[in-house]
Amino acid sequence: MEGKAKYIFPILATGLVVFVVSAVVTFTNIGFRADFVQRWLSAFAIGWPVASVTGLLAFPTIRRLALGIAALIERRSAEPI
Repeated sequence: MEGKAKYIFPILATGLVVFVVSAVVTFTNIGFRADFVQRWLSAFAIGWPVASVTGLLAFPTIRRLALGIAALIERRSAEPI
């Protein structure tokens, strides 16, 4: 991924993940109460910036690690038994 997309992707990806996970964790902790949406959106508002910065910093390393693991798997599967 090149240009601005490499910065936009982690922000959007973490936004979706945090949106869903914060809903699940909020529901698990308090159930569906009258203030559920308010608490969920509060958790989302706190979690998304943290996740976005983490993604921006970690995704390049994770991408390289994933490529390395995939290469190891490919080499092992190509070896004769």
